[in-house]
Amino acid sequence: MNSNIASLLAALSSFGLQAQTDTVKKANPLKISGYIETYYAYDFGQPENNTRPAFLYSYNRHNEVNLNLGFIKAAYEKDNVRANLALMTGTYSNANLAAEEGVLKNIYEANAGVKLSNTQNLWVDAGIFSSHIGFESAIGKDCWNLTRSIPAENSPYYESGVKISYTSNNGKWFLSGLVLNGWQRIQRVDGNKTLAFGHQLTYKPNTKITLNSSSFIGNDKPDDSKQMRYFHNLYGQFQLNEKWGVTTGFDIGVEQKGTGSESYNCWYSPILVAKYKVTDKIDIAARGEYYSDKNQVIIATGTPNGFQTYGYSVNLDYNFYDNVVWRIEARNLSSKDEIFTDDNELSRQNFAMVTALAISF
Repeated sequence: MNSNIASLLAALSSFGLQAQTDTVKKANPLKISGYIETYYAYDFGQPENNTRPAFLYSYNRHNEVNLNLGFIKAAYEKDNVRANLALMTGTYSNANLAAEEGVLKNIYEANAGVKLSNTQNLWVDAGIFSSHIGFESAIGKDCWNLTRSIPAENSPYYESGVKISYTSNNGKWFLSGLVLNGWQRIQRVDGNKTLAFGHQLTYKPNTKITLNSSSFIGNDKPDDSKQMRYFHNLYGQFQLNEKWGVTTGFDIGVEQKGTGSESYNCWYSPILVAKYKVTDKIDIAARGEYYSDKNQVIIATGTPNGFQTYGYSVNLDYNFYDNVVWRIEARNLSSKDEIFTDDNELSRQNFAMVTALAISF
């Protein structure tokens, strides 16, 4: 056979296989994925109820092998329509969604959206979402540190409502406006008829820099005891070179001292995280954080100085495969008041070791 004819037949065959593959892809807009993260945490304060401090919602069980988060997710996207449904279980959902009713505790994500423009990336979505606030999420493998920071644990992980979002054609700008049911709420508090609002603005001038501004405005109490809350989160992520990455952030919030009050209680939290890639499989990250909530708006302690706590942690990650990571972390928390326990005695310090294995599929 002439070599030119053979080459042409080979090209046509390759084109046919590719066309079949593309047809299958187009015919299957539904994608199924999942995530499982098991862990073991040892709190050297040895809490009697085997539960770590109440302001920690992830990896919060002491001296037992457990599941922090496991979920199965179905994602659908075709033409101008998209939807996501993820059902979860684990100690994270038990702790962080304790205020939600019944099976709502098991919903990680449930939303649907419609594209509003044929020429611009403009969407409106409604339902239950991951929070628009902060650079950390409940999915451990997506975070530089094994455990979540104090500001991440004490600002919304999830939210429900409707949002309109726009992504620029070059992918550098993302802007969204949100109408929400409250501060980390699927169901609003009984007696609360006040909708909440938020925004998110993200700028990525290149692949190495991400700058983000997010906000929340609303009331999370019944209307007869209404106290408006105003919160802002700012962070930047910087990939300095192939080895080093740095994330820095600052949260600040204020809430009315009482219904109709012109005075406000304030809380704030700066954080700095550094990550170093030792090899293709090994990463090291360190975190420093401070959380000041003297008036106990978010974290109640019942002590004279409220919650004023420093935190330091170091973790080592080993990436077996792209979708499998084993991690170990040492973390110390130090507070101005004796808000922790150590063998049933009050203490200003809390030290813990945590290890986790995360698999995504």
